[in-house]
Amino acid sequence: MKQWSSTWGNWQRFWQEVRHDLARFPWRTTGLTIRERFKADRLGEAASSLTFTTVMALVPLFTVALAIFSVLPAFSKLETSVERWLVESLIPNEIAQSVLTYMQQFSAKAGQLGWLGAGALFFTALALVSTIDRKLNDIWRVRQMRPFSQRVMTYWGVLTLGPLLLGSSISVTTYLFSVNKGAGAGYVWLIDLFEYGVVVLALASLYFFVPNAKVRWSHAVISGLLAAAGLEVVKRLLAWYLEATPTFSAVYGTFATVPILLVWLYMAWLMVLFGAVVCAYLPSLLRGVARRSDQAGWDYQLAIEILALLRRSQQSNGHTDAPSGLTAEGLADALRIDALSLEIPMQVLLALGWVGRLDNEDAPYVLIADLTRTPLAPLVDALLLPKTEDSLPMWRSSGWDARTVSEALPTGVALDVS
Repeated sequence: MKQWSSTWGNWQRFWQEVRHDLARFPWRTTGLTIRERFKADRLGEAASSLTFTTVMALVPLFTVALAIFSVLPAFSKLETSVERWLVESLIPNEIAQSVLTYMQQFSAKAGQLGWLGAGALFFTALALVSTIDRKLNDIWRVRQMRPFSQRVMTYWGVLTLGPLLLGSSISVTTYLFSVNKGAGAGYVWLIDLFEYGVVVLALASLYFFVPNAKVRWSHAVISGLLAAAGLEVVKRLLAWYLEATPTFSAVYGTFATVPILLVWLYMAWLMVLFGAVVCAYLPSLLRGVARRSDQAGWDYQLAIEILALLRRSQQSNGHTDAPSGLTAEGLADALRIDALSLEIPMQVLLALGWVGRLDNEDAPYVLIADLTRTPLAPLVDALLLPKTEDSLPMWRSSGWDARTVSEALPTGVALDVS
């Protein structure tokens, strides 16, 4: 009883946290962030790459899922229901039946392949999961990927456990519908809400488990809610457009399914990537980020300000037993930027050996270089202007080689390190 009370208390705190974050969600700032990340992270190109990979891996994924259902007798009877729900719920109705028919035909052909062909299909499916893994880690600015063996096990779990979890959810949906099919439209609305919840849970799990970074489950759920809503809106808009302007059917005829599917996959992947951006930047968005820039020299400026903050922290704690460093979150708060913006300048400072940190992710960064004797040139070369034959005249006239880091630190800037 005590354990149940503790679990219920955790769930209550979790949903209170979700509601609290949604109540103060910065919609305008989030829109600006998505627009900036769309350009800086080339999300359009990423969605195109994922669309191509999805088309190539669609049949292998479908075949692997059906193979798992056929092996497990408990789910064999759900095979048809899962196929129909998966296609009709995630794809506009105008092409759902055609896509389902083609998928069944292709999967039947794939079942006739030998072990070599089956292995090729399986690795094609792995390629899609690997592409998703790489792109999400890029959005989170992950510097070090998980070990290869761990990633393979994760991909294997997605390809095997994913269909089983999906089958379980579909079985519940099918049971509810069969029991309440004559009870009116209210139960249909509940079933639609349940299906929406399945999509939200899948997206939240994607954002929580895939990036090799610390992600709060509440932030993953909020991002999953927004991404799933975006998917539903895009699906309805595409369906409305196809009904209002039957251009694809008139021009392409029976081949219209292909371009419509490509357009839908591209838009769907954009929604998924936008949700990942929201999840990655939500901690800083909720804090109220005031500074952002993608202009040249931004990383150099941040590096200089980081060094100034760490030296000030070192000086203020020089005669106390308190830690003389600042965590990534503390630096982000003091600089009024999102924590992901620290990745590039901090990576350079660590590589130069000017800043140190323990292996613990929550450990503070500490200044280990004497900035009054450390030359400025390596930092300028790394983040501002690489030293090449073409840039040598600028380097000679600027005198960067003769300057120390302390001479370049900002003065008169109010940076709160408390």
